[in-house]
Amino acid sequence: MHVYRNLHKNKWSIKYKGKVIKHLDELVLINCVFRVQKAGRAKVLREKRKNVHAYVCGELTDITDTTICNTPAGYNPYKRDCFVNKIDNSKIEKSNTVCFLKDGTIRV
Repeated sequence: MHVYRNLHKNKWSIKYKGKVIKHLDELVLINCVFRVQKAGRAKVLREKRKNVHAYVCGELTDITDTTICNTPAGYNPYKRDCFVNKIDNSKIEKSNTVCFLKDGTIRV
């Protein structure tokens, strides 16, 4: 599964085998890898317009308790070319668990 923030629906989009299969307010993924497509980021920097080029890959769970994740994480294409831990600004490549919250934030 690939998960990214859908800014038009204000929900998280879940993509599987190239197709969006659902939109959720909150969800939890396990065995996660953070991905940023270089060409997509370059286009954002060039055009100053957002596009879907960053997402988290993992396994969708039926866990509903998003309080299991404590560390805020995020991605800003204008600042870094990767997802970061928002506390110490360190690069995040993988995580056992990622919580996607209703307010549009990510925690690991």
